[in-house]
Amino acid sequence: MNIRQNLFGHGRAPATPPRGESPMGGHDAPRSSFGDRNSLGRPHLPSIPGLSRSPKRIQMRIAKVEDKNLANQYIFGNICAVSPVDFPPSRDGSDLYILINGIYVVTARPTNQFPPGFISLNDKQRSWCNVGMMDILTAELYDPFSQGSHAYLGALDIDVGFASPKKITDVPYDQDVLADAFVRLFENQVFAPGQQLLMDYKNIPLGFRIRTVQLVDLTMEKNPSSPTLTNPSSRGILTRHSAITFYKDASSPIKLKGSARRPAANSIIAPDFKFENMGIGGLDTEFSSIFRRAFASRIFPPGLIDKLGIQHVKGILLYGPPGTGKTLIARQIGKMLNSREPKVINGPEVLNKYVGQSEENIRKLFADAEKEYKEKGDESGLHIIIFDELDAVCKQRGSGAGGGTGVGDSVVNQLLSKLDGVDQLNNILLIGMTNRMDMIDDALLRPGRLEVHMEISLPDESGRAQILKIHTSKMRENNVMDKDVNIAELASLTKNFSGAEIGGLVKSASSFAFNRHVKVGTVAGVSDDIENMKVNRADFMKALEEVKPAFGVSEEELETAMDRGILHYSPYIEHILNDGRSFVSQVRNSATTSLLSVLIHGPPGSGKTALAAKISQESQFPFIKLVSAENMVGFSEMAKIQYLNKVFTDAYKSPQNIVVVDNIERLIEWVPIGPRFSNPVLQALMVLLTKKPPAGRRLLILGTTSQRSVLRQLDLQPIFNYELAVPSINTHKELAAVLREVRAFDSEAELARSLHELRETTGTDQVGVGIKKVLLGVEKAKEEKENVPSRLADIIAQQMAANMD
Repeated sequence: MNIRQNLFGHGRAPATPPRGESPMGGHDAPRSSFGDRNSLGRPHLPSIPGLSRSPKRIQMRIAKVEDKNLANQYIFGNICAVSPVDFPPSRDGSDLYILINGIYVVTARPTNQFPPGFISLNDKQRSWCNVGMMDILTAELYDPFSQGSHAYLGALDIDVGFASPKKITDVPYDQDVLADAFVRLFENQVFAPGQQLLMDYKNIPLGFRIRTVQLVDLTMEKNPSSPTLTNPSSRGILTRHSAITFYKDASSPIKLKGSARRPAANSIIAPDFKFENMGIGGLDTEFSSIFRRAFASRIFPPGLIDKLGIQHVKGILLYGPPGTGKTLIARQIGKMLNSREPKVINGPEVLNKYVGQSEENIRKLFADAEKEYKEKGDESGLHIIIFDELDAVCKQRGSGAGGGTGVGDSVVNQLLSKLDGVDQLNNILLIGMTNRMDMIDDALLRPGRLEVHMEISLPDESGRAQILKIHTSKMRENNVMDKDVNIAELASLTKNFSGAEIGGLVKSASSFAFNRHVKVGTVAGVSDDIENMKVNRADFMKALEEVKPAFGVSEEELETAMDRGILHYSPYIEHILNDGRSFVSQVRNSATTSLLSVLIHGPPGSGKTALAAKISQESQFPFIKLVSAENMVGFSEMAKIQYLNKVFTDAYKSPQNIVVVDNIERLIEWVPIGPRFSNPVLQALMVLLTKKPPAGRRLLILGTTSQRSVLRQLDLQPIFNYELAVPSINTHKELAAVLREVRAFDSEAELARSLHELRETTGTDQVGVGIKKVLLGVEKAKEEKENVPSRLADIIAQQMAANMD
């Protein structure tokens, strides 16, 4: 017995027996309601003009089954009645497959009470076959294997709704239970896209329409992925292994519970999605977290999610410095998802000068999602709304956003009601982006709204290498990038570069390459060897001098602070540098020390800032910022506080950071008389110096002051974890070491004479002058060019006298 007989009890149906021969083994069929029997015991055939028969193809008319019980059984079992005279029963009595008009296949059952030349088709079947009650149609036996071995249904998508408006229920239907009942009733029947049928389920008639099918070959152990077919000629046999996915009929109030065995009907992830095609570099960890938090629940069976009692995430907030890829990752998420095109809106576009229009703009964003959710419920597709510059319209309520008109507050209220109001939508995903998370209303950030907060920070070295490969991919593919360009080297040299800044670096390098091929003597002329143009390493090195990161190292400020270098006139200087190196190592390597603050104090001009700059520069940390009073000249108290807060906020965006707070007494505006200091700035500084950075971030704070006693009185000095004292030049031996290192004199004799005259003038071997004043004195003495040793001795003596005063 072949597989067809094994599964269904029959193979190809035998040919129609000759007319007059009983199909039931010689026994007369029971009396039919369609007419009396003739003398031979055969039923009288109605006189149908033009009706003819053939052993293969028969012309037939449509008739009803008179027995109501049998008729209901056939209608709700998707069975057509035919006469055994036209289509004899199979050997095991199983149903037959009949091809109608060469297109539609129905499941038929030879019925003794049914007259020859007729077939029963209910309303759904006639609608599907596109025939009327009085139409003549052709019918023939159909072999489901005639079109190949893929004769079974691997999967079906079916629309379901109530068949009668009078018999409905509010109780949701469990998809898995409904699928089991469907298979039990219709197993072994042939189905095709577009086919309509009825089923009586718990005394409520349900209407079904086959949307799509997938055909498989059950003789194969493993079937490759089958295409989804919508052609009516794509027919297959329903088996207990067929996967059925039900969709809510948009015109029906039926409710469906998600399946606990199969994924959602509307898969949100595009089947051909590959992460490497997203063009996002350095954000692997962030994207994985976004996928886990926001999308993982949507690819699991809805019934399982329902059992857990959780709702899908409705909102994601991407925040971080400008140029790090927030907008890019939002766009690429839209490409990844198997959903409609995302709606993209910029925050300021929402606001409108007319009363109520801003709120209406918010409602329009959610209108399509609301309409589809009312029609399809949880089977609705995912609607994505990308909201750029969210902080522009969703500021803290009561803050006066919207020009004092309250528009900003109304916009926030409208957005809150749509995300998590009374009529909750489960088919939306709002992706908000901002550089200023602190400005967004707190109510928007709680779970149920924008609950996933993902920082898109500056890329690390591995991430920068990925971004460089993306930006230079076409150069490498088209062989216009020289072989001496090393991506790994560039990645190490671009510390604290954002993705956008790396893109700017590549453009800058290209511009230097273009410049090499400009025709000599012209501005717009191109040289003849332009086809040989290649971007080389030298172009990138020049670009690195031109493109600077917004959140990088303050190299110019550090170089300015060390313009005369570090002079090792005393063993204390090397000790200070060694201590500084140990602090850097502690911040870099310690498992528990994420924040360390060091106060470098000493007399004015002793080189405190230069030592702090030297320690910072040697650390090779990605982010180093020098904060000094010079940067805040003319700032109000509030402006100073905002500036300091921004510096520390920026410092939290890099994994390893140093902030040098120079000349603290000047920052807090301390003076010995009058209004002594600015208390708001002092309090802000005290908070920032003790605030721990976020997880995974490390911060070393180097503060400098010439008024340590003042900081102690203000309770600022105890805040620092360590202190380093920087001495002045105290002895003639130290002064001689400095003068030799800066080559103040042409000979040792001149140096000895200058020191002798200084001792004669001051009467002591003690100096007590800062390194900065000594260096200024050397320059002044050299400028006069006459008797430099004597003049330098006089200048230093004056400085010593001034210090004593």
